[in-house]
Amino acid sequence: MHRVAISSTGLYLPPDIITNEELVVAFNRFAELENARNVADIEAGTRQPIAPSSVEFIEKASGIKRRYVMEKTGVLDPQRMRPRLKARPDSEISLMAEIGVAAARDALQRAGKQPEDVDGVICAAANMQRAYPAMAVEIQTALGVKGFGFDMNVACSSATFAIEMAVNAIKTGSARAVLVVDPEITSPHLAWKDRDCHFIFGDVCTAILIERLEGAPVGAFEVLGTRLLTTFSNNIRNNAGFMSRSEDRNPEDRDQLFYQEGRKVFKEVCPMAAEHINKHLAEHGLAPAGVRRFWLHQANLAMNQLIGRKLLGRDATPDDAPVILNEFANTASAGSIIAFHRHHDDIKTGEVGVICSFGAGYSIGSVVLRRT
Repeated sequence: MHRVAISSTGLYLPPDIITNEELVVAFNRFAELENARNVADIEAGTRQPIAPSSVEFIEKASGIKRRYVMEKTGVLDPQRMRPRLKARPDSEISLMAEIGVAAARDALQRAGKQPEDVDGVICAAANMQRAYPAMAVEIQTALGVKGFGFDMNVACSSATFAIEMAVNAIKTGSARAVLVVDPEITSPHLAWKDRDCHFIFGDVCTAILIERLEGAPVGAFEVLGTRLLTTFSNNIRNNAGFMSRSEDRNPEDRDQLFYQEGRKVFKEVCPMAAEHINKHLAEHGLAPAGVRRFWLHQANLAMNQLIGRKLLGRDATPDDAPVILNEFANTASAGSIIAFHRHHDDIKTGEVGVICSFGAGYSIGSVVLRRT
């Protein structure tokens, strides 16, 4: 069995940024127009008016201050409230593959590697642009990687679950190196017209190069272990799918986009995530106090604060558990990887860190790392 390391990560940033201030102006104008259109029903008591949003509400609820998106004009158009993305012909690279290739090339460059050094590509994301051909195969071919590629979706835990798949392939010798690519284009599945969640998501793409430790560059992070957990919950859902057409569903039905029972998610997931990390560390003879850094899923500031408190018995500092969601918002499975990408240079040889994601499913994935 081969020892395995994360050699590098890559990051692609979308071209547009939407601040909370911009988002609130657009949403409140949409609310005014919608309330005026339905004034009779509102006055009759058969319909509730849409309440306005505010910067204060968004930041208190989430800790988010802005987000990157692939296209902002459609989102900020009160008559539209969704991105304006152009369909591409089959002869052109797809949007998800394009940003996946960009992030993957960044990861390869940082590790001093070439596509011929890689044997597989896993495209792991909360949403896939199409059913088939697999996005991973398109990314693999565009990069010039020989070997295999496949897609997988475990919602916001897609990246950590894919890391385990890659680690296992390398441990057993079926691959020398694998790229895990997470093209999270979340803006098309966000309900921008829903005040309770219109601010949550942002777009991004991350990539992780995982390879045999013997071939990894100095300063790589050895993977000590991975741990996965799932348990079914209806509290985070998106019911859009290929059968919607055959069910004669209206694409505008609310459940065809992201929706959640946020308070239930908070109460149920936080203790699950803390317990999961504790158990994973214990498997390696470690305790949270001995962990140099936690790179947690970036969904909600209060969630990360509570998980940090449960793990450490005190408030976690930004050095203990860095926060990037104020800049990126929730980027589904990419969030914990961005935190790692941005905040690992100061980790010293021998120090231990934990990447952990949690989300719909419920799903929780963790990776224990040690700096070489």
